[in-house]
Amino acid sequence: MKIVNFCIIFLVIVLPTTLASCNTKKNNYQLVAPEGKLSLHIRLIDNKLNYQISQQGEEKIGLSVLEIMADAAVTIIDADEMESDSTWKPVWGQQSTIRDNYRQLQLNIDIEGVKGVFVARVYNEGVAFRFVLDEGEKPDAVTLKCGYAFSKQSNYYFPKGETEPLGPLHHKEINDFLQQKKNKISLPLVVESNESFMALLESDLYAASGISPMRLYAEDVEGEMVSVNRVKVDHKKWMSPWRVILFGDTAGELVVNTVPINLATPCQLENTDWIKPGKTLWDWRVHGYTAPDGFVYGIDNESYYRFIDFAAETGVDYFLIDDAWYKHVTKGHFELSDKLALQAVIDYAAKKDVQLMLYYDRRHGEYGDDALFPYYQSLGMKGIKYGFMGSKVGFTREAIQKSAASHLLIDFHDSPVPFTGIRRTYPNAITREYCHAQQDSRRAFTPETFIKMALINAITGPLDMNNGNFDLNGINAGLRQKGPRKPHSYLSTVCSEAARTLVIFSGLVCIPDAPEAYAAKADLFEFIQKMPVGRWDESHVLHAKIGEYISTARDMIGSGLLVVFIVKKEVHWIFTLISWKRDKIMKLPIMKIRKKLTVRLIQKLTECEKER
Repeated sequence: MKIVNFCIIFLVIVLPTTLASCNTKKNNYQLVAPEGKLSLHIRLIDNKLNYQISQQGEEKIGLSVLEIMADAAVTIIDADEMESDSTWKPVWGQQSTIRDNYRQLQLNIDIEGVKGVFVARVYNEGVAFRFVLDEGEKPDAVTLKCGYAFSKQSNYYFPKGETEPLGPLHHKEINDFLQQKKNKISLPLVVESNESFMALLESDLYAASGISPMRLYAEDVEGEMVSVNRVKVDHKKWMSPWRVILFGDTAGELVVNTVPINLATPCQLENTDWIKPGKTLWDWRVHGYTAPDGFVYGIDNESYYRFIDFAAETGVDYFLIDDAWYKHVTKGHFELSDKLALQAVIDYAAKKDVQLMLYYDRRHGEYGDDALFPYYQSLGMKGIKYGFMGSKVGFTREAIQKSAASHLLIDFHDSPVPFTGIRRTYPNAITREYCHAQQDSRRAFTPETFIKMALINAITGPLDMNNGNFDLNGINAGLRQKGPRKPHSYLSTVCSEAARTLVIFSGLVCIPDAPEAYAAKADLFEFIQKMPVGRWDESHVLHAKIGEYISTARDMIGSGLLVVFIVKKEVHWIFTLISWKRDKIMKLPIMKIRKKLTVRLIQKLTECEKER
């Protein structure tokens, strides 16, 4: 299989003259998407910027405010419109080639003496806005505000940390939710309106200094939402993140929408050959598991040798060692666990040609990030899982950059900044736990919760969800030290677990069960084993309803024999369908792909349900 390992933009065509160039002052602009389905109106009303969006003649967002300095008067100096159509190749992702086709309006503006630029882009599947303030005198703080006037009949969905995403909610229910202490609307906000969908989020937070993640609020007027961020600025040039609105006929279309990654800063790494997406085994949830030969897994060399042996035998790329490899940390020093000879594990993995990743968080002390990443590199690590730093944008940006400088992949644990689009800018940002990872906090999420996260949280980018458990009976019986506290609360099937590893897009698929559990069901493990993680040509969500079902197809070059195996010449399509309703019968719109297909099943549902 040929792996794309560079990120160069290939310019196809740029058409700055196809649209009218406006160098005279004007207070009303219309920008239409390349295919004509979306229409954006920008108006200056009472010296304030406003916008309105229609889709095929139907108003989707009514007149809403756009501002960067609260209550300040805006003057439009001049304007330019252009169209761009290019393609580029990501280092890894859901598509091997991405088309970047949009029409753009750029307004040079004066905001009570502060010079800047307002940029609007209209894609076929979305709209985005950005402010840029020029170098020079400006207030100490500015407020980035974007309103959204939706239909009063809209339903809303959004993530809720490490619990089930909320929705469908009406406007009043969101207001009631926000009245409770510490509650907030997390990104993305998915809006269901008139049998179509929108999503609110941001992209290219990397390029914006001094700003926290986008904050959303419900206005008092029904149907009206607003995003507000207060930002400290100085005399230097400042650029906001893109405020993004995605559009889809179905919820599934939002998950594979390429607008957010197109808006991200292009790749900042000269060499990306060392960045390899893949699968990893993980020790944390296996502690206490008794293998068929009587061996009990724990924090010790023999346990880790078993993981490494299995990875080497099956072609699993990585082995992730979690928290327990160290006991205490001081500046520049780790006190290693006396249960484990780490260097021996490192040497054994090198001998078996298995790459290692190590966990770290600051609960046991701070090593110092300037030295941390070079130290991991000196150990021969290929990646780091960094935990418990929350929504700190500055830390997250620096950790991604510093890990890249040491040629380390990075995975953020536990409610991190979503940082949508960063995988284009720094492809070593391989995944993040922007969801409830299965069994985290020793709680199992339900099938309904999984489908909600797959259609809501996943819009923001790759998710580290830890799907793929095969010994469900043992886990439900409480035979693991880190399993769910409530017995028999893990409601799933082995077929579903395998399928979830495909449905959830990630550059690192972390499979959390014991080697022996996978070996016992080798036919189903083959689905995971042959999956080309992060190396897809195309990805589609064919059929989906939030909270009920999702069917996913990903196209790979090469061969494999998986749960549903669809072939045309040398192109292999993998389909998975997950529904938590047993009596649900549905027809998949396979013709959408427009290819002649041959279907082969290797596991019947009744066989999968022997273990639940």
